[in-house]
Amino acid sequence: MSGPDRRQQILRIAADEFAGGGLHGASVDNIARRAEITQAYVFRIFGTKKALFEEVMVTAFDRLTDGMREAAGEETGREALARMGSRYNDMLTDRTSLLLQLQGFAACGDPDVRDAVRASVARMWSVVTDTTGLDPVTVKSFVAFGMLLNTGAALQAHEVDAPWAAGITTHIHAGLFDHITDENNK
Repeated sequence: MSGPDRRQQILRIAADEFAGGGLHGASVDNIARRAEITQAYVFRIFGTKKALFEEVMVTAFDRLTDGMREAAGEETGREALARMGSRYNDMLTDRTSLLLQLQGFAACGDPDVRDAVRASVARMWSVVTDTTGLDPVTVKSFVAFGMLLNTGAALQAHEVDAPWAAGITTHIHAGLFDHITDENNK
């Protein structure tokens, strides 16, 4: 296997391991074993377990952010927000990416991880704000709603027949944020 192919293999396996166990619970030994390589090889490529975790976690945030920007296309305003929300809903099936994001938040006790998560959230915020041109309160509501959708996906709420599960998995539609303005949220 070529170096770049091996690196991608390790990243795929590591994403799986870190999504389930987080920074502290995942094992580089398991990652190496699944890739049929040594731990030393993993460390030679990525340096540290934390660096490997940060790379897969940031990639998960980037995948979501880039997907939303792509979905908006040339639209702006609430129409762009609706398209972004629709793409977000579609991406909820990528449970590994969602769990990696949540594991990133959980590992924010580590200053390096916290900085990486902050940068990822800042990038997402900027993409939503710059693409839509909407006010901070609307963007905040959109991002907060997305975080609730992430939680619902992590809980696999779609498998639960209960009012709370139906409420959590509500899709983001264009009119959802019409009532939210800077004026009525001061």
